[in-house]
Amino acid sequence: MTSVKKNNNRTTLTVLGIETSCDETAAAVVTGPEDRKILSNTIRSQIDEHTVFGGVVPEIAARAHIDILDRIIDEAMQQAGCDWDDIDAVAATAGPGLIGGVIVGFMTAKAIAMAAGKPLVGVNHLEGHALTARLTDNLDFPFLLLLVSGGHSQFLLVRGVGDYERLGTTIDDAIGEAFDKTAKLLGLPYPGGPHVEKMAEKGDVTRFRLPRPLLDRPGLDMSFAGLKTALRTQAKKLEPVDDQTVADLCAAFQRSVSDVLAARTKSALELFGEKHPDAEPVIVVAGGVAANQEIRESLLSAAQASNARFVAPPMSLCTDNAAMIAWAGLERLQLGPVDDMTLSPRPRWPLDSANAGVLGAGKKGAKV
Repeated sequence: MTSVKKNNNRTTLTVLGIETSCDETAAAVVTGPEDRKILSNTIRSQIDEHTVFGGVVPEIAARAHIDILDRIIDEAMQQAGCDWDDIDAVAATAGPGLIGGVIVGFMTAKAIAMAAGKPLVGVNHLEGHALTARLTDNLDFPFLLLLVSGGHSQFLLVRGVGDYERLGTTIDDAIGEAFDKTAKLLGLPYPGGPHVEKMAEKGDVTRFRLPRPLLDRPGLDMSFAGLKTALRTQAKKLEPVDDQTVADLCAAFQRSVSDVLAARTKSALELFGEKHPDAEPVIVVAGGVAANQEIRESLLSAAQASNARFVAPPMSLCTDNAAMIAWAGLERLQLGPVDDMTLSPRPRWPLDSANAGVLGAGKKGAKV
């Protein structure tokens, strides 16, 4: 039985979270569920290591995690003012992601849990994004989630911890991937998304009319490969492109993406209302692309037009971080059984699969 602390007649859990699924090495300490607090959230980006290659190199990412993870965890514990007696469980991303990096973080979590005698919780990285709004906004189930990142673009119905239904997804490129490829095509630095957004601020959004793929079809699926191809065609016609043309193309690309997401969000909210007519309509946006200001504003407008509540985590919690992993671990810890040392990390792990987010489903483990 793991220990819990009593504070003013409330049960408080303190969880260490570890995130290493891609190119951010992160550790955090979070408490809850009643007094939800991020005591620390330490992140070290690997942008410098990967910039020369124009993208994330999995082996380099894994080695960088190895080099710095111990120090990041120590910093998170110090900033939180915690020692190991204060920690009730260790949660770590167990997938999906670049498997080398996932292994580094999850094996480290196993070692800490074993040495400190703490429960281990293997967290689905996507579930971390999905549940962040419950940490920041105390959101009740059910709600609609738009997950937009470098690897994922999907609408999910979130009914509870581990209970997800995918309503629509991209049939080709994820949005973040499309932003990065567009940046590379236009000669912008890595990481591409922020640079496309910055250039778009200087651009004339009316100069180029790019397509809004799949909007003439029913459903919630999306497509961005054709949009990227249309932009490349325009750029080729005008070679060599000057800075203003690059800015105009970025503005047109970003507006097309925003329009697609806004239209699909309105349709998703209609479907949410059909499935849960008695629930408050809420759309949550999460993932790295949620940091894009124009996309946020377009989603807010779509929510307002549908009389729905719009929730977006702070910018610092949109990109990969360990606070969301600690919180997801805390949510799972409350449900009872936790994971054991036989668990293995996964490179692929759909959030809407059977027992999503439950690596140790059916296994016996420590209970709260």
